[in-house]
Amino acid sequence: MYFPLQDIEAAKLNKDDPEHLRIHSLETFGTHDGPGIRMVVFVQGCQFRCVYCQNPDTLDVTGGTLVTIEELVKRAVRQRNYFGKEGGVTVSGGEPLLQRSKLTDFFLLLHEEGINTCLDTNGRLNNKEVHELLAYTDLLLLDVKHINNEIHHRLTGLTNKNTLGLAEYRESTGKRMWLRYVLVPGWTDQPEHLEEWGQHFANYKTVERVEIIPFHQLGAHKWELLNMNYPLKDTLPPTAESKKQALDIFQKYFKNVILK
Repeated sequence: MYFPLQDIEAAKLNKDDPEHLRIHSLETFGTHDGPGIRMVVFVQGCQFRCVYCQNPDTLDVTGGTLVTIEELVKRAVRQRNYFGKEGGVTVSGGEPLLQRSKLTDFFLLLHEEGINTCLDTNGRLNNKEVHELLAYTDLLLLDVKHINNEIHHRLTGLTNKNTLGLAEYRESTGKRMWLRYVLVPGWTDQPEHLEEWGQHFANYKTVERVEIIPFHQLGAHKWELLNMNYPLKDTLPPTAESKKQALDIFQKYFKNVILK
């Protein structure tokens, strides 16, 4: 059903060929992954196996294309005039933390060019190498998929322990963070867990924004093309009532909540 991916393969992805990033695709003039206008680098490979994954073609660590970090920096510099005061470069996925050491080099070079950096991650890893990357990350977009560990494990195949730990570490640094939450009917829309999610992060000083992202079926065809069984093929998007409920709950705990 899923592409095989072991921790040892992920470690190899991080260290092999340090001059290149394994990427899935690039987006110019992106406006959905961080503030302002951004160049978005979607990297290849992910250890989560989310039942609602919209990009299953990014899971395989052996897929994608190898692109030199130097070339990516040059592309960003060419687009710098369009970034303005708020824009910059976002690295998304897939899961960027699988290539954390190479991204540290990438972000350092971007900072030398005066370009803002943003990291969009599920928080799968929380270690020294990740902390080094976060030192050069101007804004962290952290996707906290569920506050209940048992449900999180059923939802993604893995624990939420590292994700919550990474959020706690980022808070301790005092550096900017946005939180993201995908609203999936029957999976992540339980009012009691939405309340718990909000309560968990309510006192974080670094959380500038919370984004609610409603589930959709736009990626269903990719599962079919890859001959993968899509667990949520019959799941409808959340209703207006469900989206309002999630918005109302989160607004009790956060000043800036955006329903995408």
